[in-house]
Amino acid sequence: MILCLDVGNTHIHGGVFEEGKLILQFRYPSTNVSTSDQLGIFFRHVLTENNIIYSKIKDVSVGSVVPSLDYSIRAAIVKYFNVEPFFLKAGSKTGLKISVKNPLELGADRIANSIAAVHQFSDSNMIVVDLGTATTFDILKKGNEYLGGIIMPGIKISMTALNENTEKLPPVNIVRPDRVVGQTSITNIQSGLYFGHLGSIVGIINHVSEEVFEGKTPIILATGGFSHLFENEKIFTAIVPELVLFGLKLTLEKNKDRSV
Repeated sequence: MILCLDVGNTHIHGGVFEEGKLILQFRYPSTNVSTSDQLGIFFRHVLTENNIIYSKIKDVSVGSVVPSLDYSIRAAIVKYFNVEPFFLKAGSKTGLKISVKNPLELGADRIANSIAAVHQFSDSNMIVVDLGTATTFDILKKGNEYLGGIIMPGIKISMTALNENTEKLPPVNIVRPDRVVGQTSITNIQSGLYFGHLGSIVGIINHVSEEVFEGKTPIILATGGFSHLFENEKIFTAIVPELVLFGLKLTLEKNKDRSV
């Protein structure tokens, strides 16, 4: 079995693979200050509660954009699973041609998403839209070439910014409004958050299609916690919320000959 951990700014998104099949997903807040023991005990517990024998975990793949957690994650895996985890980082084998000025700036989550995307849709032009804490766009050209991307505030960050920087605008549930024109402060905010984000997504896709792909819309692959919020808008070719986990598994397999 393989344990994959996507360590993001809001959550640790974990998944367990058995014979290539994703059999479990779980989340743990990454905003908590956690020791290696707290993390290790949680990982063991969540597996046990889902009828998975944790001693069967033979490999662990980690993609982290929170460097302050890396030491605790590694220590937890070594102590509680007796496995040296693989961390996706610069220099890892990816199968991608990364055509950006500074590849070291590229987050592990975006690399993993891109690896899984080109594996699922081989030899295609693609835009991968990840709707999480931030909303990111990764641009992939036929031949597994990574061209670059776009980063904008995620929809929840936008809501928090409104609440924290105004005196009268409350936090709201993030939902798809029934109508664009809101009639209360809450529905005004919900409409602005949803339709503002939707307009940004569509606008960026259109600009990228024109600038990079000669006006032809490529495959649009969505992932991340808020991806299903926009599923009825018909702007995505496919929605794969667990894309990053598949990317971490694939990267681990590409780097199996690593020295540990």
